[in-house]
Amino acid sequence: MLFSWGISLLISYLLGSISFSYLFTRWLKGVDIREYGSGNAGATNTLRVLGAGPAAAVFVLDAVKGVAAVGLGHWLSHGDPVWMVVCGIAAIVGHNWPVFLRFRGGKGIATMVGVTATCFFGATLVSGILAILFIVITRYVSLGSLVLALFIPVMMWILDYSGILIGLMLVITVMSVWRHRVNIRNLIRGKERKISFRGEKA
Repeated sequence: MLFSWGISLLISYLLGSISFSYLFTRWLKGVDIREYGSGNAGATNTLRVLGAGPAAAVFVLDAVKGVAAVGLGHWLSHGDPVWMVVCGIAAIVGHNWPVFLRFRGGKGIATMVGVTATCFFGATLVSGILAILFIVITRYVSLGSLVLALFIPVMMWILDYSGILIGLMLVITVMSVWRHRVNIRNLIRGKERKISFRGEKA
């Protein structure tokens, strides 16, 4: 059993380490996305560098990584919800710190959405609507992302999820806040960049 758990964590991490934003910018423009825009290998920076279409594709594919990791956990644990979330966390860690890119990855929001929508659909749906409202009103993707990560465990508590699942979600929340620490400073200082649907020249 320990072997299968270790294999599922390793595969989940490696799945998460596949950076679609990096691959897309390499294929379409021949550049490293981490050298442009915010320097982040994720969907929002893909929007800045390549535009809305590739950014949407990156977001969906990054979310699929989370879904796949949860599915792997479900298969190997015979449906244990705790292990499903643990595998999802491994995928988020892989996205944030990918072995293939010398541990310089993204912020894990799209992969988090894939994980949480699969494991805690109701909590993610309500939190996602709130996050989208924040993005539409403020045009700060980072603020919406933080609202999403912070509000999901609150909704889980309201919906009476188990303490261990809420605890695992808090691990995801802490990772998200940590990865957005520069954005938080910029938001406080009024220097955070607002979203634009026109790609920037790279």
